[in-house]
Amino acid sequence: MNKTVNINLGGVFFHIDEDAFQKLSHYFEAIKHSLSNSSGQEEIIKDIEMRIAELITEKQRSDKQVVSLIEVEEVMAIMGQPEDYRIDGEAEESPTPFKSIRKPKKLYRDTDHKVIGGVAAGLGHYFGVDAIWFKAMFLIFVIAGFGTGIIAYLILWLVIPEAVTTSEKIEMKGEPVTISNIEKKVREEFETMSERFRNSDGSVGSQIHSMATSLSLILTNILQVFAKIVGFFIIAISSLALFGITIAMLVVAFTSSAKLMPWQNKINALIYNDLPLWSIALLGFLALAIPLFFFLILGLKIVSNRLKLLGNIARFTLLGVWISAVVALIYFGLNQAYELAYEGKVVEKIGLTLKAQDTLFVKFKNNDYYSKEVSDQEDFVFTQDSANTNLIYSNKVRFRIMKTDQKTPYLEIEKLANGKSLFEAKKRANKIKYAFEIVGNQIILDNYLLTALENKYRCQEVEVYLYLPEGVLFSPNQNIRFYDESDYHLQLNSANELYKMTGNVLTCLNCLAKEDSDGKLKTTTTIKVNGDEVITTEVEETKWEYKGK
Repeated sequence: MNKTVNINLGGVFFHIDEDAFQKLSHYFEAIKHSLSNSSGQEEIIKDIEMRIAELITEKQRSDKQVVSLIEVEEVMAIMGQPEDYRIDGEAEESPTPFKSIRKPKKLYRDTDHKVIGGVAAGLGHYFGVDAIWFKAMFLIFVIAGFGTGIIAYLILWLVIPEAVTTSEKIEMKGEPVTISNIEKKVREEFETMSERFRNSDGSVGSQIHSMATSLSLILTNILQVFAKIVGFFIIAISSLALFGITIAMLVVAFTSSAKLMPWQNKINALIYNDLPLWSIALLGFLALAIPLFFFLILGLKIVSNRLKLLGNIARFTLLGVWISAVVALIYFGLNQAYELAYEGKVVEKIGLTLKAQDTLFVKFKNNDYYSKEVSDQEDFVFTQDSANTNLIYSNKVRFRIMKTDQKTPYLEIEKLANGKSLFEAKKRANKIKYAFEIVGNQIILDNYLLTALENKYRCQEVEVYLYLPEGVLFSPNQNIRFYDESDYHLQLNSANELYKMTGNVLTCLNCLAKEDSDGKLKTTTTIKVNGDEVITTEVEETKWEYKGK
């Protein structure tokens, strides 16, 4: 039975077999010997320890598993042997096959070459292109995308981790994390620092550089204070917004499951999908709450730079959930629009029989059960009839006068509705209930339409066309003005106005005169119709009032 040893490797505790521990100890001794003349030896050893700890952790199934000799040898094979490299630090090609394997790149933020957060530089390393293209892309989305580039950058800043250790900086470029590459990277950093120290020689240029550095530090401190203020502001706004939409989502979710809620049927009539209301509320909550949550994390990170609230798994999971919610909402929205894609109509034509010189009277009436005024204009109302049947009530009724070449007048009722196909739209239009009545030479039109709640609201409406041949006398009721959309623009200034169709012109035979700015009485007698230019003829006349029946 082999002994086990507890070790701390790169800040991680491991239970390791004694033989494996001996092997690993000799391995580190050999590395220290090969790097004895290298600058930054401690930093290199530290990075190597952290990388080996990562490799061993990847191979372990549980924290209590004992690291075996085989696992240590596999890690050593990946890292390479110290004798495979020169003492002066220049890496030679390793005879082991592991040196030729180029691992996939990992996405990190490159803060060594950052302008703001190193996002563009990190994306440049990952996709193998110059970072300037990503910077230009973010700038384009800021200008042309109404600021979406800023939101995208902040989300990526939070989601993508920073390359802090030497191993992470090597992985960011897709190079294998071996002793040679770690040593090379550390040397580059030390040479950069040494170059900066060598430039500080006490000359005038060095003093200017020192002053500039001091000024830069002062400005940096000011910006840090300003950033913390902004951070607190972001925390406050995002927290309040998160609280508000959470309460709203819970209210909608709980009340939508209660069938007795008074507005439930109305919402169901408006929703064009079969999805329950709580699911739509949940999708909207996720689409809004996750960006707000990321903004909250951003504010906390700005206030406390050392704060680490989310791991990479949590970040990418939330990002995936947010993308899924947005895609689902877009799909839901497209379905909503698709439900209104086609307009169908059902037409009913009714001939009218008039005696010679008969006047055709037309008026609208309301139903006292649904409304008390004929002038009511409700586009959509959820109601019930006297038998407690759920209905949709609407005053979306339009009246138009048209010229016809036929010898007798006729009425045409068009019922219209939308649907995801012409067949479905026409079927829904056919289910509209609209009533009218013809009594002798009088037409009485309902000012409302009804449809069953199960048909849902799909822009149902009714259009009433009255076709008049030449010579017919027509007397509209004043309440027609609430529904008239004809090209004739009936005056309807007084009761019992009498019109006559003459050619393409509707002539008012007894319209009340109106006084113009000169004090003379004038009346409009003719109007051009059917889409042609409106022509008004004004005749000067004496003031009178029509008192006919």
